[in-house]
Amino acid sequence: TVYGAARRTELMKEIEENGGTALHLDLFDENSIKNCVDTILSKEGKIDLLVNNAGFGLGGSIEDIPLEEARKQFEVNVFALASLIQKVLPSMRKQRSGRIINISSIAGRFSTPFTGWYHGTKYCVEALSDALRLEVKPFGIKVVLIEPGMIQTDWGVIHGNNIRKYSGNTAYKTNANLVADYYEARYVKNKNLSPASVIAKQIVKASEARHPKRRYIAGTLAKPYVFFKWLLSDRVFDKATMTFMHLSYKD
Repeated sequence: TVYGAARRTELMKEIEENGGTALHLDLFDENSIKNCVDTILSKEGKIDLLVNNAGFGLGGSIEDIPLEEARKQFEVNVFALASLIQKVLPSMRKQRSGRIINISSIAGRFSTPFTGWYHGTKYCVEALSDALRLEVKPFGIKVVLIEPGMIQTDWGVIHGNNIRKYSGNTAYKTNANLVADYYEARYVKNKNLSPASVIAKQIVKASEARHPKRRYIAGTLAKPYVFFKWLLSDRVFDKATMTFMHLSYKD
């Protein structure tokens, strides 16, 4: 049985239409997380697969974004993910099998301006997943990371709006508005972005493979970005990033 959990279950009708079950889950509420996992365990007796896909982006300069908002970003993208993992692991350890798939991002491999807090959460997901994979290996549990590139969603528009909201009229306004323009153009005008089904296929592959890879990279520009981050020095990559986003760069 497939269970989908979200705060707004009315948006999950497709899951139920295809034989799955929609559950309410508020990632800001520890009791909600516990109740969600307990409900599944009481009905099924075990959990074979956890896919952590929740998260959101927070755009703006590191200085401009209030720490309260930054903490919310980490609460959802990191601590809620960790809470779900902690709650499914006892049953997985008991059955000596299970699989945890964490949806990270290529944003966990490098950083760009006005996205620093979001990058920080994805770096955390990468590090936690790598450590967890080694810790649970003796129990027959596998941990997999999926790192999407640019996908056809409204992420870029929302991100651009947030950048303008927090930094569009501050000392950072010149570059902030240029970066907002960049994201909006990439996600609105670019018709070549990968559909979400590309990532869905990677999730299925990671779920069914007998020996899954540690990381699955997919989506527009995902592999080129990661390759050039590996290839170039930090100085050159910084310059390339600023140039790519049409920002002035002086070293």
